[in-house]
Amino acid sequence: MALLYLLRHEGVEIVGVTSVFGNNTAAQCAINSLRVLELVGHPEIPVAVGAEEPIASELEYLATHVHGTDGLGDAGLPLDVSTAPDARSAIELIDELATRYPGRLRILAIGPLTNLAAALRAHPDLTDRVADVVIMGGAADAPGNQSPAAEANIIHDPEAAQEVLSAAWPTTLVPLDVTMREILTEDHRAALVASEEPAANFVGAATGFYFEHFGMDSYGTPSSPCHDALAAGVLTGDVVPLVAPLIDVVVDCTDGPGRGATICDTRTKWRGFTGLTGGNCTVVLETDGTFPETLVASLTASGS
Repeated sequence: MALLYLLRHEGVEIVGVTSVFGNNTAAQCAINSLRVLELVGHPEIPVAVGAEEPIASELEYLATHVHGTDGLGDAGLPLDVSTAPDARSAIELIDELATRYPGRLRILAIGPLTNLAAALRAHPDLTDRVADVVIMGGAADAPGNQSPAAEANIIHDPEAAQEVLSAAWPTTLVPLDVTMREILTEDHRAALVASEEPAANFVGAATGFYFEHFGMDSYGTPSSPCHDALAAGVLTGDVVPLVAPLIDVVVDCTDGPGRGATICDTRTKWRGFTGLTGGNCTVVLETDGTFPETLVASLTASGS
């Protein structure tokens, strides 16, 4: 959803994609990105394979039970691709793009943050060349979704998340507090399936698996939160947060029950986050709930 939405946005040029373990292996996720890009006629965008395991811990699981065996909801998209993944590693691609577009490159991180942490280790000056990083992940005051405290992208690699969030570049966190309240419904899905646009049809089909699994578990009805796509909407400016303070965020990297939690200092919420100084991350805490309509309108628009 996020990739297809960005491809249709006039204000965005996608210059590269990197994959990472999480929903499936990084190798399979790279192929999945190519499958989506070829569906809409953009095989020229480089897709580099990224990390297959966390930077400082063991890989515990992949979320194929949430996203289908192929990682794309088993929606029938052709399994074979005509374009191979880029020969460069994810670290190399990030570094080269940041050099080519210094101060202009914006990074949307919608998986574990392992690639970015590894790129920072290899190229400490990366923070001077990247404009900002928008992250779908974490939970500020909301409960987690992979543990009572932690969201999936962060708990997959807490150490990487801590390195990325503490680095000297502007970061924006789009956590479960808002993504779980921007909900795709059966009416939205029906509009996608009925569209004449291949991208919309694919999203409608792919979300069926997610509706029946994560959606039912979360809401008790077939539906889907707009996790990654909402973060993309924040990046483009289509989503203007109602509340998004610049506050301190620290990731719990211990081995206890709070591992992977994003500890967000929201103590000043009772005074409307006024009078704040400092902070290492802008955290989106409230949105207006209308992004699903924007997303569906974008995907179903003809001629895009």
